[in-house]
Amino acid sequence: MAIKSLINGNSSDAISLFDRGLQYGDGLFETIAVEKGSLLCWDEHIERLQSGCSRLKLPIPNQDALFEEARHLTGSVERGIIKITITRGQGGRGYALPVNVDSTRIISLYPWPEYSFENPGNGIKVHICHYRYACNSVLAGIKHLNRLEQILARSEWTDNSIAEGIVLDHDGNVIEGTMSNIFYIKNETLNTPDLSACGVNGIIRQKIITLATELDLELCINNISLKSLMEADETFMCNSIIGVWPIRMLGEQALDVGDKTIQIKKILQKHNFIPEL
Repeated sequence: MAIKSLINGNSSDAISLFDRGLQYGDGLFETIAVEKGSLLCWDEHIERLQSGCSRLKLPIPNQDALFEEARHLTGSVERGIIKITITRGQGGRGYALPVNVDSTRIISLYPWPEYSFENPGNGIKVHICHYRYACNSVLAGIKHLNRLEQILARSEWTDNSIAEGIVLDHDGNVIEGTMSNIFYIKNETLNTPDLSACGVNGIIRQKIITLATELDLELCINNISLKSLMEADETFMCNSIIGVWPIRMLGEQALDVGDKTIQIKKILQKHNFIPEL
């Protein structure tokens, strides 16, 4: 599948040199799985996009236009990825906000990724990153275009057998993966990091949090140590594209792939929240 894109509703793959998304990373994005022509968790992605626009003082894009353009690209695609990018549009030099904002709207369709490691559903190997996230509550939770932290963390490994990396903050709290959220289960409690200071509040993370009661699990959202992950009964990572990946190797320590993790994945698939992988 070739990459296709619409910019402000027109077929194109080029934006202005003066676009603030290019100049300053001034914008937001969402990544949405396409399964048998359906845009999975569309409403939830758009809600987070709109929330992010409000926080960054960006004009909120028209939801109907976004949907029509995304559907125009996907058509009857069996499986793919839609990426929505919203920038503040063109502006001159300097950080001051333009008086009149004409935002740029980019909708792109990408082929489904091919991973170099085998059978991630059976458990993945995860690197513990040396890079540490900075804390910024204003930007925490949203998918802004400034992704240098994730790029630096992801640059730490080239071993194709490693699927993901876990990133901590400067206080040693586990935050998330470079592209995913993280959970662990211990003594019938579902644990996930507090993301009020940094990290992305993933859509699948939100869905799993709501499943705790259905799974007869207590829910704990709090600061999490690396030691807690090492001592967990089950540990897994998740996002809208990968679905749920159990962790079988964290750094040099082997971990168990548990039944609850598999159950969570099946429930998410049943409700059409994640692809049938």
